[in-house]
Amino acid sequence: MNRREFCKSAAGLGAAALAWRPSLLGATGELSKFTASSLVYDGVWNPRPSALRRLMLEVGRRTSIAAAFEPRDVGLVSPELFSQRFLYWAGTSSFPPFEEAALMRLRRFVTAGGFVLVDSAQEAGTGFLDDVNRELARAFPANSPAKLPSEHVIYKTFYMLRGAVGRIERGDRLEAIEIDGRAAVVISPNDLGGAWARDPMGNWEYPVTPGGETQRELAYRMGVNIVMYSLCLDYKDDQVHVPFVLRRRKR
Repeated sequence: MNRREFCKSAAGLGAAALAWRPSLLGATGELSKFTASSLVYDGVWNPRPSALRRLMLEVGRRTSIAAAFEPRDVGLVSPELFSQRFLYWAGTSSFPPFEEAALMRLRRFVTAGGFVLVDSAQEAGTGFLDDVNRELARAFPANSPAKLPSEHVIYKTFYMLRGAVGRIERGDRLEAIEIDGRAAVVISPNDLGGAWARDPMGNWEYPVTPGGETQRELAYRMGVNIVMYSLCLDYKDDQVHVPFVLRRRKR
């Protein structure tokens, strides 16, 4: 069963979030779990150190995805790059251009099926995203980021959302570079990680504005949706499970 067929089947059972569950696919151990990895580069690459861990905890709690709660740190030239499936590229400021070898590996990672979430944690200005766009233009000269419309499946893979959310409001839509119809590099300007981050005592590290805790919850839902999309792509755009949804509504 391939990934698309598996996600359709999970949706038909009323459990779309079972994607890549080790017990179903025959894998065991920590290596079989979904892992989000922070992208290491020459810049402020880990501005929200607790963010991915907290997101993975919520993914594990809210869905049936078997998630590894400790993220990894991976550079583009690391031998471990191609054993990853989800890269989290965060930052707060401008950074130097990547080496050509790193760009080539980024391009290979994405075109081979890898997923990248870019998350700007910059408080003011656009230096980080400007430099991200510079590097993406070098790596994917034929593909430019474009806003994902409100009807895109990424806003409804698990939760029904109206648009992009995060710790702050800088844009109401995610942007993405699409490869063969797949949103392979997704860009958030809204500091998702800042909304997810907690300190060791469990306290929220950063305020969420302007919507407070309701907005924070939506940011978590956005993160869950993005993880689900990275695993299942557009299964929820298919009509195969519509009768099931309608039957549940009637009940």
